[in-house]
Formats: sequence, structure tokens, C-alpha cells
Amino acid sequence: MTTFVLVHGGFVGGWFWDDVALRLEKSGHRVEVVEQLPSAGPDPAALGDLADDVEVVTELADHPRVVHSVYVCAAWPARDQSMMDLLTRGGPPPGWVAPYEDGTLRATDDLELLRQVLCADVEKVQAEAGLRRMMPQSISSAVSVSSAPERTHPTTYVVTEQDEALPPEQQEEMASAADHVERLPSSHHPTASMPDQLAVILGRVH
Repeated sequence: MTTFVLVHGGFVGGWFWDDVALRLEKSGHRVEVVEQLPSAGPDPAALGDLADDVEVVTELADHPRVVHSVYVCAAWPARDQSMMDLLTRGGPPPGWVAPYEDGTLRATDDLELLRQVLCADVEKVQAEAGLRRMMPQSISSAVSVSSAPERTHPTTYVVTEQDEALPPEQQEEMASAADHVERLPSSHHPTASMPDQLAVILGRVH
């Protein structure tokens, strides 16, 4: 039995992992889900930055009890690089998000555009139900630079080959720093579109 700690990405919460967590548990694994990182939530005044997220999960690269890290179509900034650096590459934020004066980044209200960018391979009703749950993300978390401690255990990067939010070629660049690379022909939301396949990948990298 392996213990998995599942950490969600930006704009969402622990519910993002529900389908995959269920499959891992059915396979006999123990699953712990981080329900909400401080950098995202419904109250803009209460949002934290990258340091607050780190306090919740630590920067696991050097945590002695972690034996393997898996990045699933994730922004994996190098030292002194931020998530915004990766998303914009020196240009404006992508068209599906916008900065607000309250210090947040928010996804567009255009659910069809959002679905096409994030989860075009998810059935429409299911996709829109998830997209409506997206929350504001603090700008400070997106522009904070990573300390990127030295890794003391192996890493795997899962590239999503039909991703419109984080281009596959950019994922491949980040994946070059990993010890192992897996690929799925999915959108940016394989947790919803390919939970079986993603659970299988996670189950074999412990």
C-alpha cells in the first residue's frame, strides 16, 4: 500500500482529485487530499501567496518522508522563476484569466471558452459543473518565485498532449528536469477526462 498526498493546482480545491482519489483507494492505497491551498478561495481578502501554500504542503522536493513526486501537467518553475513567468513567457496573461484590482486572478465567465482551454475532452455537463467551482487565485502566488530546493527523491512529470492551457511543448521542457516522463492524450484536466489512466500511472510510480 502506498500513501498518496494529492495537491490541487490553481483556481480549484481538493475536489479536483475526487475521481482519481476514488480509484486509488479502490486499488488499496491510502489517499490524503489537500482540501484547499491558501492561495485560492472565495474571499480575496483571505488569500495567501506561494509561501502560505508551502507552509501547508512544504516544498516536498527535500521532505524526508516523500519517496516520489509526480507533477501532472503542472507549472514547475525553476529556482527564481514564478508560475506567471511560465504562463506568460514575458507577455500578457492568457486570455482565459484576468487580473482584478482586489489582487486576484480570475477565470473568465465564458464557460465554453474555459472548457475549450481547460477540458475540451470532458463531457459538457460534467465540465461546466467543475468550471463553475473555480475560485479566485491570488496574484501574489502567481508572481512569487520558487526556491526550488534540491531534490532528494525521484520525480515523474505527466505531460498532457492535448493541453490548451499549458502547451505540451512547454510541459516537455519542464519534464526534462524529471527522472521519468509519462504522457496522456488529454486536456489540462486528466483528473476528469482520464481518471482511470492517471490512477494507473500514479499507482506504478511509487
